[in-house]
Amino acid sequence: MKIAYSLSVALQSLPLIITIIITLLSFLAVRSFFKRSHKSTFSGENQAREARPSSSCSYTSDSAALLNGGSVDPAEEDMVMADVSKVSMMEQLVPEITTHALSYLDYPSLCRLSMTNSLMRKAANDDNAWKALYHKDFTMEQDSVTPVNGWKAYYAATRAIVNVNTGFFNIIKDRSLSAMSRFWLNADYVKCVHASGLLFSGYNVVIRSWQDAFNWEQGADFQVRDVRARVLKDMAWVTMKTYVDMDNGAFNMTNVFEFHSGRWYLVHHHSSEMLAGGDI
Repeated sequence: MKIAYSLSVALQSLPLIITIIITLLSFLAVRSFFKRSHKSTFSGENQAREARPSSSCSYTSDSAALLNGGSVDPAEEDMVMADVSKVSMMEQLVPEITTHALSYLDYPSLCRLSMTNSLMRKAANDDNAWKALYHKDFTMEQDSVTPVNGWKAYYAATRAIVNVNTGFFNIIKDRSLSAMSRFWLNADYVKCVHASGLLFSGYNVVIRSWQDAFNWEQGADFQVRDVRARVLKDMAWVTMKTYVDMDNGAFNMTNVFEFHSGRWYLVHHHSSEMLAGGDI
């Protein structure tokens, strides 16, 4: 029941054709499972059959017999067919078809699908499926990147840093100096360049600059667009366009993070007004 529920949740928001494809793949996986269970009931009979002496002496003689118009011993033919039938129908599908179908899933649906059964978990963990999802959700810029731990881990790391970056704008909206103080790494090399163009260096100076900004300005509800992230082992940077008012000009922003003691900290922030027609 849990498997059926997980699968139904994963398929709720999918286009009809993709839902049909995923449902078919799941049906084939379940059918294969019961087919194997059915065969195991007759394992004793199969073992007895395998124990019977073969009419041929060797593989070479069988090959010669086939080349000369002979036939394979019926018992051996059954054994060959049994080996082929051990491969599920889903496993016989062209991998590109499965990957293409899974590319229509979003992140939560792909995770839920991986919990249905072992075959769907294998398909949902396919590196090409996660690479396609990364390109769909984030950027095509990193097509040549080869993540050390695979695309699934790289997708998770990128989503994590994007969520952290979103928290930065929530702090600005709330004008919370205490939250901003915790968000920055307490180090003398951190730097901040506000939209005014002034450079602030060192943790204490940077936090005072945010205190002044919060005192002078109302909480800004930024609209963030074109977010692009690059994540390394203990460093990440995010570039984006931000708008306070969509009718006015945008700002180019860059945030650089470092990973310390199990979490990401901001170490560099740069904001500048984007020139007309400019790009990141």
